[in-house]
Amino acid sequence: MAVYIFKRLLLMIPTLLGVLLVTFLVIQFVPGGPVEQLINKIQGQTVQGEAGGSTVQLYRGGTGLDPEKLKELNALYGFDKPAYLRFLLMLKNYLSFDLGESYFYQRSVTDLVISKLPVSISLGIWTFLLTYLTCIPLGISKAVREGSHFDTFTSTLILAGYAIPGFVLGIFLLVLFGGGSFWDVFPLRGLVSDNWQELSWFGKTMDYLWHITLPVISLTIGSFAVMTMLTKNSFIEEIRKQYVLTARAKGLSENRVLYKHVIRNALIPLVTGFPGAFIGAFFAGSILIESIFSLDGLGLLSYEAILHRDYPVVMGTLYLFTLLGLIAKLLADLSYVLVDPRIQFESLEK
Repeated sequence: MAVYIFKRLLLMIPTLLGVLLVTFLVIQFVPGGPVEQLINKIQGQTVQGEAGGSTVQLYRGGTGLDPEKLKELNALYGFDKPAYLRFLLMLKNYLSFDLGESYFYQRSVTDLVISKLPVSISLGIWTFLLTYLTCIPLGISKAVREGSHFDTFTSTLILAGYAIPGFVLGIFLLVLFGGGSFWDVFPLRGLVSDNWQELSWFGKTMDYLWHITLPVISLTIGSFAVMTMLTKNSFIEEIRKQYVLTARAKGLSENRVLYKHVIRNALIPLVTGFPGAFIGAFFAGSILIESIFSLDGLGLLSYEAILHRDYPVVMGTLYLFTLLGLIAKLLADLSYVLVDPRIQFESLEK
């Protein structure tokens, strides 16, 4: 197993480099970079300043920006160096997890990511728990009652939920329960209330749950169908195998057959996907959901970074997400051995 893990770790390096290189190259051809945006801002301020009788030293009327100042701006953002050198310097910094400083926020990218984590973790962990704790029991019940009215009814519900985009459901819930034309039950924005620090421990907990309810419902409903049907099909496949018929022929009760024999094999595809789903849940928050509910998380940060051409944030978050994704994939492969001892890594190392 050690050799297999070492090989997988080595393979992560070219994968990570490839993702960063492709993104970096694409960024070089995207118009409206940080220097161009700053120039437009300066020009806009100059027009307003001239109307009021003042001037801006960087801008020289119809001749545009002072060339010397333009060179200083390029040097400020590091664009005075060749592209290949900027890429190598970025990789060198990334080795020590120095993600640089945001052009737009004037803050460390690491600090920005850490400041947005509470929202993303809140959305991710509740979405993950509700999905697994609801879909696995529901999928087992559907597999046991395959073809029944319960199976048909629940399939209709979860497929209808899957067909509704999360942001549409979020808007509907806000209109219905957020003080629109109907009931004012849940808040419109934020993760907690403004007076959250003044509340008791119980009050803080209830206030937090009160704010997180609608966003989590909007994110979770769409994922119910995939997990439920995967659980159902996995159990149906195991129930139809010969060892189940043999266990029943020996006189074992249906619950003993299901929960002692079938469940250990049927849950293998679900358990092995656990690491990836657990890590991915924290960073897969919907940009639209965060925007609708005014939640300042990583999704909204990534969107604003692209909008403002904040390249250090774009590359830094991409580096973290890709690295965590590769680690989650490795953990998913290793979990096969934990849940199914029949799998031997020696055969994969050859």
